[in-house]
Amino acid sequence: MAVQRTLSIIKPDATRRRISGRINAHLEGAELNIVAQKRVRLSISQARAFYAEHAERAFYDDLCAYMASAPVVVQVLEGEDAIARHREVMGATNPADAEDGTIRKEFGLGVQENSVHGSDSPASAAREIGFFFSEMEIVG
Repeated sequence: MAVQRTLSIIKPDATRRRISGRINAHLEGAELNIVAQKRVRLSISQARAFYAEHAERAFYDDLCAYMASAPVVVQVLEGEDAIARHREVMGATNPADAEDGTIRKEFGLGVQENSVHGSDSPASAAREIGFFFSEMEIVG
């Protein structure tokens, strides 16, 4: 397996509940190293740009409003097979369907308010990391 980087976002529902540290403990427990991290407040236009691939979907406007509703923690994770490992530790999109021990099962409130976002492919990871971070900010 190769060392990869992936983007992780701790979403507004989780930052409102002040559980970012607990989520990061899950990530680090899965041997994912946090090599860049910052807390940001997305504008609606930034959220729309980040989620542009979903622009034609019915949930797009609600998703963008939600992601701009409170601060988020964006971070770059690094590790062996990091994309798949991160997706595994996050769990299914719907917390009701997520396996026990996953972030979404433990902390998610619903399909949208599921506490975390993660890249789904190497191409998405590269695009998403570049959206939030310069190479100089990634210190792994």
